Amino acid sequence: PRQFYHKNLVPMVESILTRTGLDPAYLEIEITEGTLVEEPSHFIGILKNLKALGVKLAIDDFGTGYSSMGYLKHFPLDTLKIDQSFVRGLEDDPTNQAILKAIVILGHNLGLNVIAEGVETESQRDFLISIGCDEMQGFLFSKPLPMQQLTEFIQSHR
Repeated sequence: PRQFYHKNLVPMVESILTRTGLDPAYLEIEITEGTLVEEPSHFIGILKNLKALGVKLAIDDFGTGYSSMGYLKHFPLDTLKIDQSFVRGLEDDPTNQAILKAIVILGHNLGLNVIAEGVETESQRDFLISIGCDEMQGFLFSKPLPMQQLTEFIQSHR
């Protein structure tokens, strides 16, 4: 969140993209929901400028902060990342199931990619697939790995 208060954030990202030759479509910048709603007018311009560079934008921990559906229509987002608190225990909690379904539908209706964080069991994965969740992250797939082990993991799971 602190980086979004630096006046040179957009030029810095543009410079790094130019220097590295990275296609901006492969860079996704995440910002937490709580940060966005602190000063939405401040962030809208920055996000639009980053989006103009071709960078992807994600709202992280969606549903845990001070959600305002009105703000969603103003932010040029690509992805909603559902906080793990809704995934944890979803098998036994119909309320979490309903919230997850609603977030996936909302995200898709806004043209956004929806990612669920904290997926740890096959039943969580299966439920999320059944409601149309686009992507998942969590220990079910892998714990955090050092670079060398990550490279080996990717190569062995192609």
